[in-house]
Amino acid sequence: MINKFLRFPKKNSKSGEKDSTLPSSSSNVRNAERNSTQSTSVPSFSNPYADRNPQIAPSSRVNGGSASPPFEPLPSFKDVPSSEKQNLFIKKLNLCCVTFDFTDPTKNLKEKEIKRQTLLELVDYVTSANSKFPEIVMQEIAKMVSANIFRSFTTAPRENKVLEAFDLEEEEPVMDPAWSHLQIVYELFLRFVQSSETDAKLAKRYVDTTFVVKLLDLFDSEDPREREYLKMILHRVYGKFMVHRPFIRKAINNIFYQFIYETEKHNGIAELLEILGSIINGFALPLKEEHKLFLVRALIPLHKPKSISMYHQQLSYCITQFVEKDCKLSDTVIRGLLKYWPVTNSAKEVMFLGELEEILEATQPAEFQKCMVPLFRQIARCLSSSHFQVAERALFLWNNDHIESLIKQHYKVIVPIILPALERNSSSHWNQAVQSLSVNVRRILHDHDPDFFAECSRRYQEERERDKTIKAKQEANWRRLEDIASAKATSGEAVLVRKGVFLGAPSS
Repeated sequence: MINKFLRFPKKNSKSGEKDSTLPSSSSNVRNAERNSTQSTSVPSFSNPYADRNPQIAPSSRVNGGSASPPFEPLPSFKDVPSSEKQNLFIKKLNLCCVTFDFTDPTKNLKEKEIKRQTLLELVDYVTSANSKFPEIVMQEIAKMVSANIFRSFTTAPRENKVLEAFDLEEEEPVMDPAWSHLQIVYELFLRFVQSSETDAKLAKRYVDTTFVVKLLDLFDSEDPREREYLKMILHRVYGKFMVHRPFIRKAINNIFYQFIYETEKHNGIAELLEILGSIINGFALPLKEEHKLFLVRALIPLHKPKSISMYHQQLSYCITQFVEKDCKLSDTVIRGLLKYWPVTNSAKEVMFLGELEEILEATQPAEFQKCMVPLFRQIARCLSSSHFQVAERALFLWNNDHIESLIKQHYKVIVPIILPALERNSSSHWNQAVQSLSVNVRRILHDHDPDFFAECSRRYQEERERDKTIKAKQEANWRRLEDIASAKATSGEAVLVRKGVFLGAPSS
């Protein structure tokens, strides 16, 4: 409705920016003030984190804020008496609430440099603070940070099919053109949060749950530099604001659920898991039921998405931390891994085998006994893989002394499961390295109990001869069918097949 009452200057920009330049004359000042009613506004004091719903140019933000015209630098802190420094600090914060369009590097060069220098002064002020920040300062810092970092991302989301088309690790990251300002804002807020002069009891009024949710939303940024700062900041917020800890864990949980079961697209899963790795390391014993549910419902299902290679190292660390905290969880974790074990993705299988070794390293014999049969059935399938890296990685498990000890404790259960795969590899695997490793593992198992190993080998040979006999009968039956079909082809008579002929069943 406001367009009916105010006449706005026309813009030549194709992207339709609302306010791409700062005023330099009194008439332009009035126009800029009118434009500010439609552009991004600075959050009010009563609700510094209110949604601004800005109209955003691609990969940037248009000018916003209610800065006092004209946009000129304020005095330096060293040029004012100590009694005026706090007021000057607040004025500088308000000045920095204005945001600029960085898609055009030729626009507002002077104003952008003024803001950059002002932000650097603010960082120095926060770093050198030697007394507690008053509440008004905390409020203004939260307001300025909100005005600058909380924004919508406009890059077109990747479809799931794109994830299958190429490896995201090889894709060039998208760099935010406004990083020259954003970096300093993040640095200021990081130093503010970790400063000993910040009273958490007062600051939690402004760094509240709404602020935290918007901070977590930014983890989907495609700029890795931004995600790195967010990781450090959220970690400090979690440490400083104890009242927010359950909320932060629950909010991260919800991001994981959405990623696993809905989108399978999120840029910040690795960074969130890295934060959680540190959080899990600090969990008190015995573990709360809430934490165990988080493991089962969020962390283990994170093995399902196709893009696991982007965050598997951090995920594996989190899983291993849980097992080291409570060894009774190893059975749950191993069975969870088996549930999501890849069928056709060899690279993913290699990652799973590496994680499995770390988990088994922390597994106690009692828990190992509960899951060893399904576990070694899967390992036997890996040993039989035609992909040499999968077979090789499975054979490397015997290089681990703890795992070898667990196998020897349950030797008579495990050897019959894996021996057929080892025998096939030793004699006929196409890769020489896999053959050599299989021979070595076979020798280790033989030396532990030669009599039982010989018995297992005899059974394997009998089974193999039985399989050969069945296969020969099947082939003979097929030849018989071919001969009958050829003989009756000209007459068009139906060919009768006795029950069991295809399976090589013996005739009665």
